[in-house]
Amino acid sequence: MTEKILGVLFLFIKSVIAAGGYGGVAFLMAIESACIPLPSELIMPFAGYLVNEGTLKLLWVATAGAIGCNFGSLIAYEIGCYGGRPLVEKYGRWILLSRHELEWADRFFNRWGYLAVFVGRLLPVIRTFIALPAGIARMPRVRFHLYTFLGSWPWCLALAYAGMKLGENWRQLGKYFHKFDVVILTVLIAGFVWFAWTHWQNRMRAAE
Repeated sequence: MTEKILGVLFLFIKSVIAAGGYGGVAFLMAIESACIPLPSELIMPFAGYLVNEGTLKLLWVATAGAIGCNFGSLIAYEIGCYGGRPLVEKYGRWILLSRHELEWADRFFNRWGYLAVFVGRLLPVIRTFIALPAGIARMPRVRFHLYTFLGSWPWCLALAYAGMKLGENWRQLGKYFHKFDVVILTVLIAGFVWFAWTHWQNRMRAAE
């Protein structure tokens, strides 16, 4: 099943980059950064393969990818800021999020958001969704976009470089990184379960 999904994604990525070149790379990475799980582990290595073929240039590929990340993150950030935050403020109690958690997120992103965004852009899965909580917490926009670019550029460069070196075997990277995706997703689910359980217990104690 996974092989079939990766195969469909590969055909889509190949057609977009073949038609748009650097613009296609930027467009696909924008999709990936707008909370849509289109794997950069396929996008950038294929672009790197085209570098190997002499069609594209490595540094421009990495830059196009990072620019695309900023555009996609802009969409996700604004959705979080103008859509997600009002929803959390109004209905957050139903998902165990109180104003206390919002205030904590605001303080965290104001103080450490640059680090969270920069490191998050270097991690599979997390990099796809980090813009949404940053928007909900209303992290300063200039700082958010600066560290989005600074974190995305080395990620794009490393994947493109690996694809360039692997040549026709570039697709192996997608399978390799898929294992990391599963591990990180498992950790995130475990963290969410722990968060929900502890908050539910605290709410029950308060009710008593």
